[in-house]
Amino acid sequence: MTDVLPMATSPVLQAALQSAVDGGVFPGAQLAVRLRGAMQCVAMAGRLSSEPLGTPVQACTIYDLASLTKPLATATSILLLIQADKVSLEDSVQQILAELEGTPIGQVTVRELLSHRSGLPGWRPFYERLDGRGIISGLSSRDEPVQQQVLRMIRDEPLIYARGERNIYSDLGFMLLGLLVERLSGVTLDRWCEEAIFRPLRADPLLFCPRGGQVQPEVGCSAVDISRIAPTERDEWRNRLLCGEVHDENAAAMGGIAGHAGLFGTAESVLVVSGAWLSGYHGRSSMLDGGLVRQFTARQELSAGSSWALGWDTPSAPSSSGSFFSEESFGHLGYTGTSLWIDPRCELEVVLLSNRVHPNRRNEKIKTFRPYIHDLVYREFVPG
Repeated sequence: MTDVLPMATSPVLQAALQSAVDGGVFPGAQLAVRLRGAMQCVAMAGRLSSEPLGTPVQACTIYDLASLTKPLATATSILLLIQADKVSLEDSVQQILAELEGTPIGQVTVRELLSHRSGLPGWRPFYERLDGRGIISGLSSRDEPVQQQVLRMIRDEPLIYARGERNIYSDLGFMLLGLLVERLSGVTLDRWCEEAIFRPLRADPLLFCPRGGQVQPEVGCSAVDISRIAPTERDEWRNRLLCGEVHDENAAAMGGIAGHAGLFGTAESVLVVSGAWLSGYHGRSSMLDGGLVRQFTARQELSAGSSWALGWDTPSAPSSSGSFFSEESFGHLGYTGTSLWIDPRCELEVVLLSNRVHPNRRNEKIKTFRPYIHDLVYREFVPG
């Protein structure tokens, strides 16, 4: 892990974050900026919550990372499994998940899932069929693990276009990839990520189920202090304010551990995994093979107008990364108000974490703030 300077600040970025809080973009946020391995800024503003009024955001505040789970946990896992010769990008899903053999989705490749070209729809409310109370027992009334139920529902979901024909950003595809990681590794996704990624990198805290309710004891992740966790929405389905429970309903119905959502962490812990990708990209010492990193972070361009790489997005105008990130850049957004963008050309990494869905998801002011803050970061720290 690169040495960090927790007190590194920028008055310009601090003021921008505070202005966003005052303008109702989010109750609070963390911003971490690293350039060529050196921490430039760790800024915080606002509070953990507005209803009720929470304590001030700190560097140790933990956020629901939402879809940052896709690159940080799932895509990283797939890359490591490719390195270990457990799977290849061109393998069909049915080669790993025999339950899908002979079905349209079974013929989809790992590459097509990672690049959102599987033909699966973007989202379906599977959670409504799993547990309407949002209290997860881990088993259904049919005494079948919830993962098997989800696998069957994805299997039975009609494809909305021919595989490889075009791109539609799909949570379902990454739910399937998470199940694939579990089948290949022989352990649950949270345990695999902890043992294969987070612990070796010392990415702490970066974990599923921070309240500890669903985490298996052998994983080694103890529950964190709930006062460190920024709440998300006052959820109508679960009829409570969510704090330490994944915001995404389908991930919640899967016990909080899924390939598309469920990861929690801080801006600095996100930077640890980000740094492994950037080091791999430049062929430096990393747990991630440099050739694979470059494959995963390159825009696929197999469908006209698509910006997707493999588990990562790339900038396309207008981009949440603003106007200055190079075409080699890669990143991802999270629905709860999170983002990570990496520009390997100048070795810039920017993590923005917030809970913009608090107290409810109707607040979309972050859409204009994201490009603004990334442009400010670039002007502040990148020469020329």
